[in-house]
Amino acid sequence: MAKTSATPWGAATVIDELSLQQRAGDKRFASIVQLLDGGGEQLVRFSYSTGGSARRGPVTLRARDLERLRTELAKHPELAAALGLGRDA
Repeated sequence: MAKTSATPWGAATVIDELSLQQRAGDKRFASIVQLLDGGGEQLVRFSYSTGGSARRGPVTLRARDLERLRTELAKHPELAAALGLGRDA
């Protein structure tokens, strides 16, 4: 069964997802980037997770995290394309 998620536009199906593990001092968390199908329209959601619970709100990435994001996107071509960061970008 496909994972679904609520959005302001209604329910959406999670097509792809990547997670970047991060740390700030003693705090450990992950930034999450998801490609969603919202009834034929592609949506991209950024969130963060603490202890397995996804939370909305500001997502902050350091320059080195952005480089790791680019590296991870190479494994997620549909998500990279939706962000305009695919091989053709």
